[in-house]
Amino acid sequence: MRRAIHDLKYRNLKSIAACLATLMANYLRDNPVHGDLLVPVPLHRRRLRERGYNQSSLLAEKLGKLTALPVLDGSLCRPKDSLPQARTTTVEERRRNVEKAFACQNGKLQGKTFILIDDVCTSGATLESCAAALKTAGAVSVWGLTLAREI
Repeated sequence: MRRAIHDLKYRNLKSIAACLATLMANYLRDNPVHGDLLVPVPLHRRRLRERGYNQSSLLAEKLGKLTALPVLDGSLCRPKDSLPQARTTTVEERRRNVEKAFACQNGKLQGKTFILIDDVCTSGATLESCAAALKTAGAVSVWGLTLAREI
């Protein structure tokens, strides 16, 4: 799994996203979570330019097709350009790094339940920061779904 995620993220192997999304869809089938919309964790525009794509958006797009859940891409944004979480070492450093890093751009989030999509959860700081932004914008609840949990 580590290699697959690394290849998706850093080696431009976008085609693996469909296989990885199938794993996520199987998990959701076996462990149902109520959600109105899938929301990929956004990248800052600089990192998106560097990489050329958002791996979380690819996963959400493929997962949406497999589960028939709509994908809301672009409403949650990352205006704060911070270090990649992989370059931080402690839980506290990770939390500070993404504190108020995310914001919502439209008001159509009121009363909805979201499933945040990301590749890896290490400390949960990114998911927590995204969830806080969505809840500030009116989300009823926010769940997180990742491919892997790094401990």
